Amino acid sequence: MDANAATVRTRFAPSPTGFMHVGNLRTALYSFLLAKSRGGTFVLRIEDTDQARYVEGATEVIYATLARAGLIHDEGPDRDGGFGPYVQSQRKHLYLPYAEELVRKGAAYYCFCEKTEEPAADAAPANVAEGCPGHCRDLAPEAVTAKLAAGTPYVIRQKIDRTADAATAYDDAVFGHIEIGNDVLDDQILIKQDGMPTYNFANVIDDHLMHITHVVRGAEYLASTPKYNMLYRAFGWEIPNYVHLPLIMGRDAEGNIAKLSKRHGSVSFENLMQEGYLPEAVINYIALLGWSPKNDREIFTLPELITAFKVEGLNRAPAVFDYDKLLWMNAEYLKAMPPEAFAAAALPFAGVAGTTLEAKWNIIAPLLQQRVGKLDEIPGKIAFLRELPDYGVEFFTNKKSKCNPDLAREILSELQPEFAGLQDWNTAAINAILSKCAEKRSCKLGLPMWPVRIAVSGLLATPGGPGEIMEILGKEESLRRYDLALAKLG
Repeated sequence: MDANAATVRTRFAPSPTGFMHVGNLRTALYSFLLAKSRGGTFVLRIEDTDQARYVEGATEVIYATLARAGLIHDEGPDRDGGFGPYVQSQRKHLYLPYAEELVRKGAAYYCFCEKTEEPAADAAPANVAEGCPGHCRDLAPEAVTAKLAAGTPYVIRQKIDRTADAATAYDDAVFGHIEIGNDVLDDQILIKQDGMPTYNFANVIDDHLMHITHVVRGAEYLASTPKYNMLYRAFGWEIPNYVHLPLIMGRDAEGNIAKLSKRHGSVSFENLMQEGYLPEAVINYIALLGWSPKNDREIFTLPELITAFKVEGLNRAPAVFDYDKLLWMNAEYLKAMPPEAFAAAALPFAGVAGTTLEAKWNIIAPLLQQRVGKLDEIPGKIAFLRELPDYGVEFFTNKKSKCNPDLAREILSELQPEFAGLQDWNTAAINAILSKCAEKRSCKLGLPMWPVRIAVSGLLATPGGPGEIMEILGKEESLRRYDLALAKLG
């Protein structure tokens, strides 16, 4: 099919078997980008032919994930574009007549075999791959008729050309010219005993009936695509353009690279959201897993991705999911958020509901925005505000500010009455006392700030300086911690 001959129509066809894996999400993203970059249509189709693996609520997860990611479909179960229904189980009546047509054309056959039967002596190994003994490929028509009349259970299998040296070739937009020998292709099941189509057969029928022009899917389908094409040719249908995507790999703690799995970290969109990654950052990062823009740019909004996306930029080499790179990208997105938006997004992760810290969130949130990579880091970063951690006097030593425990005790003792007598307890007033101390001692502001920050936080690094921390803690708690620090210093 000429890529420019008709309006581009792509589809995302997930199975409702659980959460959305990042590999599935990338397939959806590239299908969306391909359609939108060419002014085409993005179709959502739910492929629930495997009822044994169906997970209750998984379809809703698919809808919610696509919506949150911004991948809005033009057609689907909830948006009829004239090619519905868009749920395969609701299309069950469509598939058997097409399979029977293939039988009449000699491109498929009824298979009555039991998996426990011994293989036929002349059966090709590929025939036996699914446990089929291979007795039914060449059954006499009258034998088939008799078995059907007797109600013998059957499946319908595709009849692969077993001519010596037979091969099937096709062109892929990413991997180029592909040729597969037919001897490695099995007579796949098209219609199961329960009358439901298999995933592979339903895909071909639905893609044709829905006028899909470009099929975007993972590289694991490269070897089975010839079977799809044989079906298209048997029907006399136009074959769509194929865009096979490279695998997504993961790197473990030892540096070993393997196909991305749970042992590498969160692999579902839902889990990444629960960890506090932003949908926009995840989509941006996933877009770069197998696709490269012409320049070295890395940060893209979704509309910018639509403008920049070109199939020619897709790579053959497997992409490695780098959690450190995702964390960096997410941090960049967090920093760029409007302060009010960050505060609203961060609050549910903070765990401060119903505490005094919730009332101080307008002070806390700005201190965090430039200091977190993902939102689930927030509870750890503000834990010291809830409870003073244990720390040693060595924390008062800091070469940069030229502080040591003896000098810290001296400065804290000097400032104690100043803070105790402060009426307007706010950041500006606290910082004014610290500045006055530095001026009096003819030293840099960092010197008095260091021991005060250690005293009220118990940490070497904190979001915000002593002024912000003491305003958040309040006067009573700040002075309590202050006294504990002086006692610790002897």
